[in-house]
Amino acid sequence: MRCAYHVDYEIPLPEGHPFPMRKFSALRRILEDEAILREDEIMSPEEAPWAEIGLAHHDDYLERLRTGGLGRGEERRLGLPWSPALVRRSRLAVGGTMLAAWQSLEDGVSGNLAGGTHHACPDHGEGFCVLNDVAIAIRVLQREEEIRRALIIDLDVHQGNANALCFADDDSVFTFSMHGARNFPMRKPPSDLDVPLPDHCGDLEYLALLERHLGDAIDRSRPDLVFLLSGVDVVVGDRYGRLAMTRDGLRRRERRVLGELFERGLPTTLVLSGGYAATPALTADLHAETHRAVRDLRS
Repeated sequence: MRCAYHVDYEIPLPEGHPFPMRKFSALRRILEDEAILREDEIMSPEEAPWAEIGLAHHDDYLERLRTGGLGRGEERRLGLPWSPALVRRSRLAVGGTMLAAWQSLEDGVSGNLAGGTHHACPDHGEGFCVLNDVAIAIRVLQREEEIRRALIIDLDVHQGNANALCFADDDSVFTFSMHGARNFPMRKPPSDLDVPLPDHCGDLEYLALLERHLGDAIDRSRPDLVFLLSGVDVVVGDRYGRLAMTRDGLRRRERRVLGELFERGLPTTLVLSGGYAATPALTADLHAETHRAVRDLRS
């Protein structure tokens, strides 16, 4: 499986910042060490062009982002300090998802070792999300007439509010989000299918709900391409998760979703989304479960 990665996915952050920036390089090392990803399968993205980013974001927000004109309130909402490096890494991550999306149409599955920034709204960023890579990739592929319909399966513990907003009046993109009912964001615009989860939800309840709704989301969306946001912040002990899934439950989730998508022959693009385990290394190892599931299902 080919995956997009760039060394500049990682940038310096202030000491003690909660975002696990080192998880991206750690994930690459894990996948290479386990022979899941070969060096010649790594695609190096370029920064997404501003014109393509503008397919999903408002011009005034992008101008402030380009020039360092974000106000203090905007930076607090974003949760990341503005810098030219932040802008570059955000554009590279978008480029990585675009590369992976194109490749998944050819190979059946491909991934970006970043991305899934589902809180980046058309007119602002929030929740560590600067640019909405999935929304941009969908708009580019639709513009190029490579796809007509897309499905976003968002399994991050936080609702994909920005994707719900971006595609609120667009029947060509179906948004499916399973998330903590009482978790961020507090205001949750409706997705096409929302599955709210109670605090401390464990494996049995989570997987039963997934089983109930997954097929329905696929049937209703009739997608040409699926984006899978495999957030690992559902696992017990996550700093921001509030759920109680085990690693085994996470493995079963990945195998269930990917198995269904592969059985139906649906091209699938994998992006990371969130994860805030005790260390970046543990976070990366949890993210690797998605790629281990792909290996096992395709072997």
